[in-house]
Amino acid sequence: MKENKGVVTFAGNPVTLLGELIKVGDTAPDFTAVGEGLKPARLSDYKGKTVILSVFPSVDTKVCAAQTRRFNKEASGLSEHVVVLTLSKDLPFALGRFCAAEGIDRIHTLSDYMHSEFGLKYGFLMKENMLLARGVVVINPAGKVTYVEYVKEVTSEPDYTKALEAARAAL
Repeated sequence: MKENKGVVTFAGNPVTLLGELIKVGDTAPDFTAVGEGLKPARLSDYKGKTVILSVFPSVDTKVCAAQTRRFNKEASGLSEHVVVLTLSKDLPFALGRFCAAEGIDRIHTLSDYMHSEFGLKYGFLMKENMLLARGVVVINPAGKVTYVEYVKEVTSEPDYTKALEAARAAL
């Protein structure tokens, strides 16, 4: 398995990302994660749409919660042809509880807890703690990656403006 060093830090400490780092122009690899109601959810379920993948370690942290709230807010201003999927290693129950308490209803929460398939296929899995690093990936309706951000310091927020511009441009 490929190990990527020097891409991100977590609380100032370098971490190793496992798997292949995704790049603009790549065909987005399909993956299966756990969705609401413990049902399998696949990227291919959203074929033909522009997909924003909002990736973070755990919704139970301040920055991850802020990222989820922000993308939920921004989703209301996006085309119906754009879908926002969040991915973390949180259990689906925790994601559901957070979304219910916060009124999060415009995005879909997915958990990579079971097999880390997303984390490994997209290079977001941190070896040291087996959580997902923070970032954003935008995929156009043809299934091509049009934007990628691996947030350099995992405890920082992503560049929402660039991600949203990429999503609008991908339509």
